[in-house]
Amino acid sequence: MTSRRRTTLSAILLTGTLLAAGCTDVKAPTGPADPPAKETPAPAPALVRPPAAPTTVAAGRTPGQVAAAVSRTLFASAPAAVVALATDPAAVSTGAAEAERRGVPMLLDDGPATHPAAPGGGSGTPSAAPDDSAATATELAEVRRLNPGTVLALGAGVADRLGSSGATVVSDAARLPEVGRPEPMNGTVVLVDSAVHATAAAANATGRAAGAQVVAIAGTDPRADHTAIAALAEAKPRHVIAAGVEFGPAGLLAARVATAATGVQLPGGGQVVLPGRRLVAMYGHPGTPALGVLGEQPLPQAIARAKRLAAPYRALSGATPVVPTFELIATVAQANPGVGGDYSFEAPISLLEPWVLQAGRAGMYVVLDLQPGRSNFLDQAKLYEPLLRLPYVGLALDPEWRLRPNQVPLTEIGSAQASEINSVYRWLADLTDSLRLPQKLFVIHQFRLSMIGDDEPLEYDRDSVQLLIHMDGQGTTGNKDQTWAAVVGAAPKGVPFGWKNFYDEDTPMLTPAQTMSRKPTPSMISYQ
Repeated sequence: MTSRRRTTLSAILLTGTLLAAGCTDVKAPTGPADPPAKETPAPAPALVRPPAAPTTVAAGRTPGQVAAAVSRTLFASAPAAVVALATDPAAVSTGAAEAERRGVPMLLDDGPATHPAAPGGGSGTPSAAPDDSAATATELAEVRRLNPGTVLALGAGVADRLGSSGATVVSDAARLPEVGRPEPMNGTVVLVDSAVHATAAAANATGRAAGAQVVAIAGTDPRADHTAIAALAEAKPRHVIAAGVEFGPAGLLAARVATAATGVQLPGGGQVVLPGRRLVAMYGHPGTPALGVLGEQPLPQAIARAKRLAAPYRALSGATPVVPTFELIATVAQANPGVGGDYSFEAPISLLEPWVLQAGRAGMYVVLDLQPGRSNFLDQAKLYEPLLRLPYVGLALDPEWRLRPNQVPLTEIGSAQASEINSVYRWLADLTDSLRLPQKLFVIHQFRLSMIGDDEPLEYDRDSVQLLIHMDGQGTTGNKDQTWAAVVGAAPKGVPFGWKNFYDEDTPMLTPAQTMSRKPTPSMISYQ
């Protein structure tokens, strides 16, 4: 082949190569092709763990301590974390959003502490110099335990106070690495008090970041919040963490959560009978007009009348729900010994049950009243356990009709020792606790101080029963006010009170507005 032909063939082959490559200006490869670039993997997600106990109170005296306790309960470690200044609402809000979105814990910085001026410093007033070691001890310890690579610090001075944490501290959320979210922690609920902004925000963010369900409560008792009750009834949690020592000891909180998880609510909402509602009651015995207005009409008309009686109090009670109530005399003191020789007629459950059940269906509360004669309050209370097992049924004791062996009703005014009253209180609380019922009302009627003995202090410390002292005096307004003052003055500190209006015996009977003007404002108002 001639030199010219070889040159032409080479040109043809080169042109074909260029056309096949789809370009007209390609350099010949000088070696093997470069491998594809590898993506930098995101940090592994935070490591979460179920709480060690079924019920945990994440305790602390400051927002920073509470936030750290919540984080410590839920997270074993985290590749990143957020710390916000507790007193800076903007920092808290931003931090909460970032922590929840990225699935990492949120901590709070309580800010620099102050310490007293050194001896001889002059004024003796606290110095404004920061004691950073005291202020940041909680969040520093939790950051070190979590062992994150990066910490987002939000708020004045937070980045400086985290300088010894061992992590890279950034103040720009864009520099916080994206991490994978943990798997949901099914069956775990975090309770937060919605009124405490910084603590609630941090606990909410940490809980959601860990995959737990967060339930916000107006206060610290889940039984007192109807929305929290509904949420807990649906969740049926296996583990509960409460953000703050105000939620109480773990045992108390566990009992409250177990009750809330039943979902059963009282008339007017919630499971705490008082405070949270005002009861307006018709007092009496079915079919017996002489014993009170309740017995002046058949059951359907009695329900309608009770609702009309309660209506004027709604405008006087503000946001407090007003609940129509039956106060049914279950055992009636009588002038003759009767079948049992105890001067008390013990109404059969079959007589009371229709009144109790239909009142409950009508959204009313019911109180069973005991007039035991020569019997014992506790023995009579136990007779009505089937009705007291209903969530909307409470109990009242009437010491006026608790007689000694030589006394007869209507001739002398009786009395009961505090020890006997306490025995009923404990029995009712045990029954309520065992059935996980909403809190029950426990009423003691009184118009003379001698009606309640002083052999021991009245008990009122059980969470499941609310004691109320009900003033039953009648007559002129002046006399009733004197009785009211005496009863209120002698009662245990902090208990609520009731007031009774008599249609025939009061001169005059107070109007609803006048009744509500008593101090303290009555929580239960009865009509006889």
